[in-house]
Amino acid sequence: MELSVNVDHVATVREARGGTQPDPVYAALVAELAGASGIVCHLREDRRHINERDVRLLREVVKTRLNLEMAATEEMVRIAREVLPDIVTLVPERRQERTTEGGLNVGQQRHYLRTVVDMLHESDIEVSLFVEPVLEQIEAALEVGADRVELHTGHYANATTSEVARQELQRLLNAAEFARTLGLRVAAGHGLTYENIVPICRIRAIEDVSIGHAIVARAIYVGFERAVRQMVELIRYGCLLPPLEG
Repeated sequence: MELSVNVDHVATVREARGGTQPDPVYAALVAELAGASGIVCHLREDRRHINERDVRLLREVVKTRLNLEMAATEEMVRIAREVLPDIVTLVPERRQERTTEGGLNVGQQRHYLRTVVDMLHESDIEVSLFVEPVLEQIEAALEVGADRVELHTGHYANATTSEVARQELQRLLNAAEFARTLGLRVAAGHGLTYENIVPICRIRAIEDVSIGHAIVARAIYVGFERAVRQMVELIRYGCLLPPLEG
């Protein structure tokens, strides 16, 4: 399992005061040096954290893998086809939300998403869809031509009891294994922390996790490079444990 570091909230701190610091582009370089296998950023319609300057510079300097999260809008498709990230992850987006609240309802917008996926594929961009761990949504992702799915781990991360966490982990396991049987690559993300990442590592069908807020939060105390290294080490440890079975 690989770690992709989301640098959005480095930009959130920057935008709290305006100006240029801290720079998410510099943070991405530090993350790569610390062992991250990819960099993630979300260019939102309202530009609340990451902006176009960040995305374009990240494309120039990231040496691992750049994953651009974005809504499936005409503006964002245009930007993606200009910048050419390695991966585009299509996510739902509402101005009122603090962070992405759930997965795409792919089944309700098959035709439109198929058009968006085709346009991104024309520019040789791999396409991932951020979905709930629901089999019907994963089937729909395959139907619209996605290369991979990113499973929403928010319900697992927000579980208030060990039993609920166990149930959500089982849903993620079932969804990940189902996606793999369909030939889709599988990633996971949202709300993952140093405290809850290890069980996710035991789901062998998940090949990549996207983590941002937890790393930025820990970096306040230990520094960004060390925070990334600690997460990489936890993931390596989790991958040594026996795989999770249904």
